[in-house]
Amino acid sequence: MARQAVRHMVRRIGFSWIILLALTLSACSDYKLPPLAEEAKILAFGDSLTVGVGVSPAQSYPAVLEKLSGRVVINSGVSGETSEQGLSRLKEELQRHQPALLILLEGGNDVLKNVSPETVEANLGKMIRVAKDQGVSVLLVGVPEKGVFPDTADWYESLSDEYEVPLENDIVADLMGRLTMKSDYVHFNRAGYQALAEAIYKKLKEAGALE
Repeated sequence: MARQAVRHMVRRIGFSWIILLALTLSACSDYKLPPLAEEAKILAFGDSLTVGVGVSPAQSYPAVLEKLSGRVVINSGVSGETSEQGLSRLKEELQRHQPALLILLEGGNDVLKNVSPETVEANLGKMIRVAKDQGVSVLLVGVPEKGVFPDTADWYESLSDEYEVPLENDIVADLMGRLTMKSDYVHFNRAGYQALAEAIYKKLKEAGALE
């Protein structure tokens, strides 16, 4: 009888943890964006994954997202850019293009250059604040840490929660692990950028920015 009681208690505790985990994950995905007007502009900001290295400009994820969303999507990618360099140019790009939404896909080069997680998180946080201070909504896209089977770096989820911005947390890490989606070690091919654009489009719809 005692063993049965212990087993029952373990099952109840385990089930409670599952419920708590589900609620936590749900909370992380519930951050919303204001609807984008038809004339609204989206600023796709980041490094070579935003540029679309490995494919033609028309096959980059911002170009594909523009077709999917029906909104103007400005490709503001700079190959090799770190989060510190991105921070230094973001304010001017926002002022120049006046977007309603910023898609922030930055941090991959920091990981490759072994920049400390604290520095990357701080830079990305400042970038989110710069955008919000100008009345620009933000969608954050996470990139993976180094590893054989890399997961998205923890700081993206922390930033999503701290600044209450929606996060696409899976697609880049998933694509990095699929050779059929890549043109080289770190960049995608046409199918990869198409998948990236579709994942971002889906997240924008889930967050309420697009119908």
